[in-house]
Amino acid sequence: MDLSAYNLIDITQTYDPGVPGFDYQIVKSYEEDGWNALNLNIYSHSGTHMDAPAHFNLPGTIENIPPDQFIGRAWIAPILIHEHQQLILVKDLSPQIINDLQPGDSLILHTNWNPEIGLDVYRDALPRISEELALWCVNRQIKMLAVEPPSVADVNNMEEVTKIHLILLGGNVVIIEGLINVDKIQKDRVILMAFPLKIKGGDGSPARVIAFEEK
Repeated sequence: MDLSAYNLIDITQTYDPGVPGFDYQIVKSYEEDGWNALNLNIYSHSGTHMDAPAHFNLPGTIENIPPDQFIGRAWIAPILIHEHQQLILVKDLSPQIINDLQPGDSLILHTNWNPEIGLDVYRDALPRISEELALWCVNRQIKMLAVEPPSVADVNNMEEVTKIHLILLGGNVVIIEGLINVDKIQKDRVILMAFPLKIKGGDGSPARVIAFEEK
């Protein structure tokens, strides 16, 4: 890959103690020990992260997802959000995506949910993937489904959150949640790369997610 042909857009949240589920302690300092080091305390689904099937008790942990699942062409799907807890339907996707998306492509839903980070509505009023759209993603063999909210479903409704995750994860769709900076992507297609930590038995992991936008 000729990297000079692409703009690299980091669509990953920065981890700091303000991110729910993340904290750290200073354990070494350059002045006292000769180097700097931190102990990191990270909830496996904090910030920008990836879900493994084991997150909902399905076979498959994060370290066993094949690396080729983490790289591929992705379509940017602008979604107009006009109400809290809005269900995202197949009809909300552009005709081009519906007609031209190929098996193995990925989908980044741009709902402009980033301004809500830090507010209660970021978690409690997030736009949700409908059952119809989840099944469509599986049937169209989507590789990765990436969203800006912290979940693809209503985290306060266990029946819904379980159903949507089981459909997607059970259908071999990698789920990426908690994106930022999607508004900085100008093209309708990018190369998406999302790499989680390789955690043995992991149900999910923070991930560094980069969009490669052709110049």
